[in-house]
Amino acid sequence: MANVTVRSGLHHQPRKSPLNSFREQIAIQIMVGLGMVWMFVFCYLPFSGLYIAFSDYRVSKPIYEAPFVGLKYFREFVTDSAVPNVLFNTLGLSFLGLTIGFLCPILFALLLNEMAGRRFKRFVQTISYLPHFISWVVLGGMLISWTGEFGLINEVLRNLGLIKTPIYLLGDPKYFWGVSVISNIWKEVGWNAIIYIAAIAGINPELYEVAHIEGANRLQRIRYITLPCIKGTIAILFTLSAAYLLNSNFSQIFVLNNALNTSRSMVLDLYTYRIGIKLGRYSYATAVGLMQSAVALLLWLVSNRISRRLTGESLL
Repeated sequence: MANVTVRSGLHHQPRKSPLNSFREQIAIQIMVGLGMVWMFVFCYLPFSGLYIAFSDYRVSKPIYEAPFVGLKYFREFVTDSAVPNVLFNTLGLSFLGLTIGFLCPILFALLLNEMAGRRFKRFVQTISYLPHFISWVVLGGMLISWTGEFGLINEVLRNLGLIKTPIYLLGDPKYFWGVSVISNIWKEVGWNAIIYIAAIAGINPELYEVAHIEGANRLQRIRYITLPCIKGTIAILFTLSAAYLLNSNFSQIFVLNNALNTSRSMVLDLYTYRIGIKLGRYSYATAVGLMQSAVALLLWLVSNRISRRLTGESLL
């Protein structure tokens, strides 16, 4: 019997040239190209302005005519007597946001996932999104009214018998951090929970069915199924959040800040704004912003490395 050689019936498609591939994806390429142009103009082109941080810049002259002063403004920032309090407020608010503010969306997503009624779940989810779309200018005005001596919060506390005399929450520095953190959580918890809700929705339902058959209760299903399945998402978002430890919610702080609470509301972003815009010290403000960005990059690299070691998930 003659030997028969069996060959694969698969035919390899000829490789397309880069030009043909570009033509087939012309719409996508245009979208990507516009994004790259936007990024170059607004993210990379301004890098040339960093020269201001190393020079004695004046608005009346071009940037590159400003005399070079080296690290003068960096040294001034490090030796400024107001900086320790500014850093304390910035790190304090950021730490609260990185712990309480970061955990609340995860908890909200887990609780929302356990709701049985689909319509009620959608209603709660929709209501939780709404504050995100309200500007801090509008929301700040509402909070100033609610936290006033005769505002809604004082009226509720007085009717409940918790206080006898009204408290001006935004007039006493010791209450500012609490008002800031709680109001920011209320505004953003629903919006920040979206990605966790999406990650939970991608978990195989059969895992929950098997766990239910084995007798696992809800807390056990959350602990052994939900949290392990979304730990990668949590790790990545925590890495991104940790990079902004020296950044605060400028819009919120700017609106809620006043002369009475400035000892606890003066954060690094507000300090830079006042030095640069109000006093016109652009070189000093640029130097502070550059140091802030350098620390943010360092924090991101460190948190990314820690995330990779602990969970195996990272951005690089």
